[in-house]
Amino acid sequence: MSVEIAGWLAPRITSEIIPPSGSVFDKEIISRTARVHEEGGFDTVLVGYFTNAPDGFLVAAHGATVTERLRFLIAHRPGFVSPTVAARKFATLDQLTDGRVSIHLISGGSDADQAKDGDHLDHAGRYRRTDEYTAVMRRVWTEERPFDHLGEFYDIAKAYSEIRCVQQPHIPIFGGGGSDAAVNCLTPHLDTFMLWGEPLADTKVFMDRVRAAAALHGRTPTFSVSTRPILGRTEGEAWDRAHDILERVRASHGGRTPRRPDNVASQRLLDAAAGQELYDRCLWTPLATASGAPGNSTALVGTAETVARAMVDYYDIGATTLLIRGYDPLVDAEEYGRELIPRVRELVAERDRVASPPLPAAD
Repeated sequence: MSVEIAGWLAPRITSEIIPPSGSVFDKEIISRTARVHEEGGFDTVLVGYFTNAPDGFLVAAHGATVTERLRFLIAHRPGFVSPTVAARKFATLDQLTDGRVSIHLISGGSDADQAKDGDHLDHAGRYRRTDEYTAVMRRVWTEERPFDHLGEFYDIAKAYSEIRCVQQPHIPIFGGGGSDAAVNCLTPHLDTFMLWGEPLADTKVFMDRVRAAAALHGRTPTFSVSTRPILGRTEGEAWDRAHDILERVRASHGGRTPRRPDNVASQRLLDAAAGQELYDRCLWTPLATASGAPGNSTALVGTAETVARAMVDYYDIGATTLLIRGYDPLVDAEEYGRELIPRVRELVAERDRVASPPLPAAD
């Protein structure tokens, strides 16, 4: 196997410790961020979906114009665009980028956030809709003749698309979630199930659960694990930086602990943090508690060597995509490219050589 390294692309520089400022859509920031990731050896970047943010399709399209190799994993919430329209949009962008697009399905973990876009389905209903939505999209991408579909959420007559994906049979499908509904509704469709950085033992148990559910549909998904590396030239320097970031995150919330979020994946991070602060080699959880774990919020802290080995520990249990995002997004991405990514690839190559030794030469 090989490892895919993923980063983060946004139209302005902001994080838990960098308040939003300036234009909400800065083309130069998109260009610069995309180039930094491509030059730093990242394989792909996640383009997020937020109810108050610029359109991810167009952010990715602009990033693609200034890069040649970098892929774009576009977060997409089913339900706000018809699945037939979404399928054509993604296929068109796949054509424009010469096959550099993937989709990350987000059913939505917060009722209040969904309501901002006019969606009032409950949690279980959103996942049932995602299941049906994704099935329709896959048919649009692959069916050779017009088809009808009648389901709980969509009544479609004679659907057909002339535009097809460059990647066959269709673009890769990513998604994630910690609930039973997420696992049951996503596993029939996903190529890659995305997880946030939990302790290795918990991650392995969850992977096994996803594999078992996917096997019922004849599928074998790969996995992605997302973490927030905090690097230093020494272990002490890395931990000093981590504690400084923690204080800044706490200060951004006025010293108050954020309320517990609705989504199960965030709750899993908070439960791990309540158990202990440090797991495995260097998985540090207090940043999840301080931020309320709204997303990827557990850190790997240490030198590049320590963090690389911790990342590859996830590879060893089945994560073939490793998503890393820093608290100083551009500066950290550059540092990851110099210090972290090359070492991760070296370690993965070593493991792959051991797993698949060369065949003896023929006599």
